Amino acid sequence: MARSRKARESDIDEVALALPRTTKVPGWAGLPSYQVSRKFFVGYRSPRPDALDAATGERLTDVLVFRVPDEGDKLAFVQGDGPWFTTDHVNGYNAVLLRLAHLGQLTRDELAEVIEDAWRSQAPKTVVRRWEDERPS
Repeated sequence: MARSRKARESDIDEVALALPRTTKVPGWAGLPSYQVSRKFFVGYRSPRPDALDAATGERLTDVLVFRVPDEGDKLAFVQGDGPWFTTDHVNGYNAVLLRLAHLGQLTRDELAEVIEDAWRSQAPKTVVRRWEDERPS
């Protein structure tokens, strides 16, 4: 099996918009956000005081937010070897953060899986079942 290429920013749009009932809307500070049935599942976050560049102390301007199904999934992401992180502001919320600058640490397939899981966590169960039934194996 061929290995997936590195993830690119354009993959976010491509993967998210291919999912049923997904819309792209302005989110924080007008940055792109993706919703399923009006529920957020992935998007860009505006710079906040809780996410600072370690080298410069400046607010991070390239943070993405991904919904996760539950706290266990969140811990698995954050405690794993990947580029995922959280902040005090996101603690208590089923979401993980990723810097756009670190997107290339993921493959396109890995990114697609995370986006699809985020979508599943917010989409109506009947829509998820229909989508899964229609997907090729």
